[in-house]
Amino acid sequence: MMETNFVINDFEGPLDLLLHLIKTSKMSIYDIKIEEITRQYVDFINKMKEMNLDIASEYLVMASELIELKSKMLLPKTEEDEEEEDPREELVNRLLEYQKYKDMVETFRNLETERKEVYTKEPLNFKELSDSYIENDGSVSVEDLMKALSKFLQRKEAEKPISTKITKKEISVTDRTRDIRKILSTKKKVSFFDLFEIKTKEYVVVTFLSILEMAKLGEINIIQENNFNNIIISKKEGAK
Repeated sequence: MMETNFVINDFEGPLDLLLHLIKTSKMSIYDIKIEEITRQYVDFINKMKEMNLDIASEYLVMASELIELKSKMLLPKTEEDEEEEDPREELVNRLLEYQKYKDMVETFRNLETERKEVYTKEPLNFKELSDSYIENDGSVSVEDLMKALSKFLQRKEAEKPISTKITKKEISVTDRTRDIRKILSTKKKVSFFDLFEIKTKEYVVVTFLSILEMAKLGEINIIQENNFNNIIISKKEGAK
């Protein structure tokens, strides 16, 4: 039978099982009671065999090592033996190294989970969409739109971190542009801010890019009569 790295009851190897037994027994990893921990470990392995579970050889190797270590600990000590290293030292060092590995894996797993909550996008060169002014009546520039959007988001507190969820539906500039065209075909003109009815980061970014793209193609007029007035978007005559 081919052996594999078998996971027993969520334990990823003998050191993982051994650490669990030490913690549940409230032992210090630096002062392991070898006789007790060996008994617990062997009992666990025997129970797995009784359940007809295949035990990977690495678990059995650890069992034999513990039994050998237990035998050394039970032998009468001489003066020479007392000067030698503690027989448990090698096992303690292995457990400490494995614990560091486990902690590191958990840290990376948490960082990965946090990273999934972050929405990112490559920097956009707005010059590709427009020069200093949008080609309409010249009253509104890209910078004006960005300032207006920033103030709008501040009022709606939409710049706070937004919890994101993975969904099957994606938002595209093409789809959002089609939606804006439908709105303008019905209402003829609409407030710039009313187009941001959903406050998720993805929706805000895609809506903003759609407006710039439509302005670049000459489909819409963007007008602001005074510096602090509302920005109005209307369908340009002759546009589809």
